[in-house]
Amino acid sequence: MKTTLITGANRGIGLEFSRQYAAEGWRVLACSRNPGKSSELNKLAVQYPELIQILALDVSDHVQIESLGQELSDESIDLLINNAGIYPKSDANGFGHTDYAEWMQIFRINTMTPLKMAETFATQLARSKQKAFVAITSKMGSIGDNYGGGNYLYRSSKTAVNMVVKSLAIDLQSAGITSVVIHPGWVKTEMGGPNALISTEQSVSGMLKVIGNLTMADSGKFFSYDGQEIPW
Repeated sequence: MKTTLITGANRGIGLEFSRQYAAEGWRVLACSRNPGKSSELNKLAVQYPELIQILALDVSDHVQIESLGQELSDESIDLLINNAGIYPKSDANGFGHTDYAEWMQIFRINTMTPLKMAETFATQLARSKQKAFVAITSKMGSIGDNYGGGNYLYRSSKTAVNMVVKSLAIDLQSAGITSVVIHPGWVKTEMGGPNALISTEQSVSGMLKVIGNLTMADSGKFFSYDGQEIPW
């Protein structure tokens, strides 16, 4: 049985990843900052009691990440999905109104945490069969695709995590770990809003196909949920 560890599994894309992987018979280690308040995730765990294990994890707390790594030290993790992320409210204020304190927090969660997860769980990934490390990024982090400007905090945090994963692809190559970033599309979630173009089901089903077809030759690439490569 394959095992996936998913951050931010309590809602939106992370919840749908948990649902679809459990439906395919995977063992799901579903991380949530507040498991007791994650009603939808708890309902899903009741539906798949043998497959879904809910774990408490605040990804902004790197000590918690280390503790979870120790708790799961004997696991083999086929797929680590770094899904948890935040979108800064202050980005809506535009140029000249930058909240630098919020920018630091955005970088901690969107950029530093995926690297911390890689450092913490590399051994568990290396001993598995699939050996896949995935960070959910955004097309807004593409320098080549930036035609709209603005969104300095969010864009820069995603551009930076893209570079983190590009380096991981090189540094973890000897362990046989495939490392990629995936843009989920503009998804109808709490972050994406009601005007987004696709549902969580469409986004995640597409990403499952991308992940399922990954080889070492794909390591270090930037994919869209539909399998297309995105310019850096």
